[in-house]
Amino acid sequence: MLAQYAVVLVDASGYLFRAYHALPKLTTSKGEATGALIGVLSMLRKLIDETAPAYIGVVFDAPGPTFRDAIYTEYKANRPPMPDELREQLDPLKAIIRAMGLPLIEIPEVEADDVIGTLATRAAQQGLRTLISTGDKDMAQLVDERITLINTMTDSLLDPAGVKTKFGVPPERIIDYLSLMGDSIDNIPGVPKCGPKTAVKWIEHYGDLDGVISHADEIKGKVGENLRAALDQLPLARELTTIKRDVTLDLAPTDLQPSPPDEETLRAWYERIESKRLLATLTEGERQDSASSSDGNGNTLGQSSTNQHALGRSQRPAADYQTILNQAEFDDWLERLRQAELFAFDTETNALDYMRADIVGISVAVDPHQAAYIPLAHDYPGAPDQLNRNQVLNALKPLLEDPERLKLGQNLKFDMSVCARAGITMQGIAHDTMLQSYVLDSTATRHDMDSLAKKYLDQDTIKFETVAGKGAKQLTFNQIPLETAAPYAAEDADVTLRLHQNLWPRIEAIPSLARVYREIEIPLVPVLSRIERTGVRIDSDELGAQSRALAERAAELEERAYAEAGGRFNMGSPKQIGAIFFDQLKLPVVAKTPKGAPSTSEAVLEKLAEDGYALPRLILEHRGVSKLRSTYTDKLPAMVNPQTGRVHTSYHQAVAATGRLSSSDPNLQNIPIRSEAGRRIRRAFIPEPGCRMLAADYSQIELRIMAHLSGDERLLAAFAAGQDIHRATAAEILGLQPEEVTNEQRRSAKAVNFGLIYGMSAFGLARQLGIERQEAQDYVDAYFARYPGVRVFMDKTREQARQDRYVETLFGRRLYLTNIGHSNHQLRSAAERTAINAPMQGTAADIIKRAMIQVDSWIRTEQPPVQMIMQVHDELVFEVAEEAADAVSSHICALMQGAAELAVPLLVEAGIGDNWDEAH
Repeated sequence: MLAQYAVVLVDASGYLFRAYHALPKLTTSKGEATGALIGVLSMLRKLIDETAPAYIGVVFDAPGPTFRDAIYTEYKANRPPMPDELREQLDPLKAIIRAMGLPLIEIPEVEADDVIGTLATRAAQQGLRTLISTGDKDMAQLVDERITLINTMTDSLLDPAGVKTKFGVPPERIIDYLSLMGDSIDNIPGVPKCGPKTAVKWIEHYGDLDGVISHADEIKGKVGENLRAALDQLPLARELTTIKRDVTLDLAPTDLQPSPPDEETLRAWYERIESKRLLATLTEGERQDSASSSDGNGNTLGQSSTNQHALGRSQRPAADYQTILNQAEFDDWLERLRQAELFAFDTETNALDYMRADIVGISVAVDPHQAAYIPLAHDYPGAPDQLNRNQVLNALKPLLEDPERLKLGQNLKFDMSVCARAGITMQGIAHDTMLQSYVLDSTATRHDMDSLAKKYLDQDTIKFETVAGKGAKQLTFNQIPLETAAPYAAEDADVTLRLHQNLWPRIEAIPSLARVYREIEIPLVPVLSRIERTGVRIDSDELGAQSRALAERAAELEERAYAEAGGRFNMGSPKQIGAIFFDQLKLPVVAKTPKGAPSTSEAVLEKLAEDGYALPRLILEHRGVSKLRSTYTDKLPAMVNPQTGRVHTSYHQAVAATGRLSSSDPNLQNIPIRSEAGRRIRRAFIPEPGCRMLAADYSQIELRIMAHLSGDERLLAAFAAGQDIHRATAAEILGLQPEEVTNEQRRSAKAVNFGLIYGMSAFGLARQLGIERQEAQDYVDAYFARYPGVRVFMDKTREQARQDRYVETLFGRRLYLTNIGHSNHQLRSAAERTAINAPMQGTAADIIKRAMIQVDSWIRTEQPPVQMIMQVHDELVFEVAEEAADAVSSHICALMQGAAELAVPLLVEAGIGDNWDEAH
């Protein structure tokens, strides 16, 4: 019953060595070792799927000596150094774990065991049940009624009875047991020739280690002689073996809440390590706002717990779920839906892609714990007769298209798009539990239905993998027998209804959040559905030509790199790069790895490239070119829908904590804009014949929001006068007239303007501008002296955030800051930077969402010859009839500029062209 554990602690260093020695030695096509890395990630994902913990800590041994080394200089002296191919995998592993949103812990001068022991003990003292994932027998000393071990290699659990069965002694005697035997791997002295049986026999007879020591003279034979010879060493062995439970930590077990994953970073890593399995699960994870492979409820595979039927589940109230197979039952439910003020609605489909998914069945609910599943297209051998799909959809169509009949769902955008494919234009979307959770607290939990049910209803829902299987053998929903499909589908509608009843009163209690929900997030659902289904046309031939050019450029960069290095090498191998950099070329060591080796991280490459070294610059450029090929020029043509001839992305409302939209498949937000190669990719986004591309972009919106929120007189005046804000800032700081400011001075002012919003320090500014730190500090000081309102705003915001533990956008959206009062300086500083940035970034997100709603309303009402086809950062992109382009552009700019009233003008810059790049 793994779901019963609130806290999960992972012995990550143990995971790493076990995976390295137990699993195949995998490498990428570039020669990078990945076997241990992928093994650890697989074990972690499996553990999280099976436990769905509220709190989780992934604990590594910190580099450097520990207190045990100080006690005994020969401690672990027999251990060989970490193999190079394993060491190469350590930093990528940690980066991926952090990107997964998992708290990663390394505490100097103690071992991971001690950190785990301290956290587990504190959790138990708080009444929290803790599961420790480890293969280390030493951890058995921690086991009690609230602390259990799990070995993920064997799926075996160790509770107090299990410890006694496995070792022959209870948990409280494990230290004595281990001290007597010693440990050759850790070089802990014990009693020679004292094995497990002897240790157990002595402890059973004499009670504990002290009893054995005090009766050493009674023990006969050679082993008795060995015991007496080892008496002076046994206290040391006990001290080395004992796991500390009182390590000084700046965090409590309840601080170990997982964060939303960084999907883009994860995708980049998974592509680099060439793991198709991990990429596939990430694709499911990114579809929180798209669909599960059956229903679109955001029940993403690999993100929430898997089959917990076999493992034990939370107790749920008795439910009355019906499977509708005859007309009379359907008619009864149809009448119930007609009479209901609000009903929960959910579709089950045969695909993830909303542009290809067909409806397999429909589930509905009106009252808690009562729901019905209407199967329509289950076609497995022996499937029972089902109601006619077209007749059922035609009967439901008037209800679904009636704006007065209010509907509720979980990620209803997916259902709306699927229904549109079936000829039904859904209206009356009143509530979406995914968005309710997101508006209530964007960082409290993931917003898929399974996670919400666990958090707000304390219910473990039926997981999709439970009914469909997983991997290559996973069934589509039409292949699943009704006896398992129907309860799963009906539960979705029931749980959605009950989540609404739990979440909506919480939102209504905070009027500002209710406004964000009612006026921004819910109205945006149909807008996004329409944009997604419209899609964007791309020029596959142009992308093919670009791909060939990029391949030639990559080959050229490789040859130049080989020439600089004096021979061929694997450009993806940190080990080979390090040898060339530091042994052969004698480049300066910028930073070191935790093990003390010279680092070849991307930050190091960038610094060396900035300092004029050719080879790091060539490697960086090669990586950028290769990423453009794999992510865009090769991939986009394969994503064209054969029916529409266009590419259809998925927009996610409930991912970014600040309220910004994100997108996937393809990710439109990450197409580069600053490089020429990136801009060329935008040239492949083209309109239909007779149309042009129109791009409308908010100009410096976050700086304008800063001026509004801070009320600084000079900033307000600069924007009111229509000045170039970066030139005006440089003029203010340097005491010049705007026309006297050089381009270099303007660039420095721009770095300050944007850097302050994102919490950049003087050190960061110095590095960005290539100047001394004191000069950068002087620049920052001068900025605040000229714009005192900005500093006052920042100071007040930090203080307000410390008091309220959240900040708000101009429209009332909240971002909670759990670490704003944290004793750890790094965590607290990061939260303070977020407190400054989030109101501006979140307000910008709210404004462009409001603009999308207004523009969409105008298009549907007036029906001008234009379609909204993309939203990217602060930009909206349209496809417009050529003859109407100028008039439409003027009207769209006016609508976007009217999306908010600020103390400074909102400026929208629009462009028209034959492709996206020309328009932008």
